[in-house]
This record gives sequence, C-alpha cells and structure tokens, in this order.
Amino acid sequence: MLPRLEKPRILDIGCGSGIPTLELATLGQGEVVGIDIDRAALDELAGKIKKAGLSSRVKVVPSSLREMDFADGSFDILWSEGSIHAIGFERGLREWKRLLKPGGFMVVHDEQGDVGKKLKTISGCGYELLGHFTLSQEVWRTEYFAPLEKLVAESRAGDPRDPKLLEELRRAQGELDFFKKAPRRNSSAYFIIQKTDFSAQAETRRGGPSSGIPKRRTSSQRKGR
Repeated sequence: MLPRLEKPRILDIGCGSGIPTLELATLGQGEVVGIDIDRAALDELAGKIKKAGLSSRVKVVPSSLREMDFADGSFDILWSEGSIHAIGFERGLREWKRLLKPGGFMVVHDEQGDVGKKLKTISGCGYELLGHFTLSQEVWRTEYFAPLEKLVAESRAGDPRDPKLLEELRRAQGELDFFKKAPRRNSSAYFIIQKTDFSAQAETRRGGPSSGIPKRRTSSQRKGR
C-alpha cells in the first residue's frame, strides 16, 4: 500500500530488538533510525546491525516515544509496531506528525479496538487513509503464539543456563500467558496513512490557531497540490 520510495529515511518508533527495523532497512535501502527506552533490546539490535553489515544505514537511539528529539520533517516514513498504544492513538498521530516530511507516510500497528473511530481520528488529524487491514486472534494464534509456545518448550527442554536466554524465555512466557488470559485483546489492525494537512501545520508555525481538529482536504484540493 505504500508507494515505492527512493532510499526513504524511516523512523521505527519502539523498535525493541529490531525485527521490523532490519527488514525495513533491507526493503527500503535507505536510512533507518530505531528508538526505544529498553537499553538491553537496543544493545541486542546494535549487535544484529553490525553482524548484518548495516551500520552505515541503521542507527539506534535510546529515546522515549514521548520526547523524540528530531527536527520537524526529518522522515519519509514513521513505523509504529504496537508502540502507539503507550500514548494513545490520537495523541500519537498528532504529536508524531511534525516528524514527517510533507506528504510523508505512517504505518501504525495497534490493538484493533474501534476501527471506525480510528478511521475518523485519522482523517481529523490531517492524514489520508491509504488502506487498513486487521489480524484476527486466530491469525495471531496460528502464526505467532503457537510457534512461540513450541519454541519456548523446546528451549526449556535443553535446560538453559544462559541468563540472557532465560530472560527471553521469561518474556515469551509472559506473552503466552497474556494471550491465553485475554485472546480477544490480541486482534489488531494496521493503518497505512499519508500526511496531507500541510496548511494547518504552516498556520500553527506562523502563530495562527492551533486548537481544534484540522479539517481534511477535499478531493479537489488534493488534486491541486
């Protein structure tokens, strides 16, 4: 759903140990910056980056997603794999918007929740929806949790002693326990959106009105960009 971009600059918000980060670097061939507050996860990702020979294009930055110290218009794409839930869907869309270049894109993976409400929020925050799709709890069960449970069982059967592995197993078991306790909360949705509200942002920088929900451009206005 995203158009092909020439070496885009991508920010992976809440990158963790970097599975999407490395994939984005491979697919996009541009620069990728991963941020997270988990130092251990960032150290693990840094090792993966070095091993993959991607140190010139992939960087890790210890940072809270609430206080990202990047200049306005720094990125072509923002990627949020479950992280927007930490501050709320609407707040994330509004606060992170400044980081995108004009016409930049955001991919958000979040709890499914009220999809209709989220679609209205996307429009109200000055983005255009390019597409969205959901992942049901059954998809999560068969594609993620069942293989994870098998991997955990096999790893424990080997009587692991490595502290790092034991910590990974503990985290994985926590995910499994949460899924079994509340499987309905593990349905999720992806939203692919594009920043379109240029005029409201410019008005805010000139000292104009900054409150209220920006209006979405009409189709005729978008054609005239």
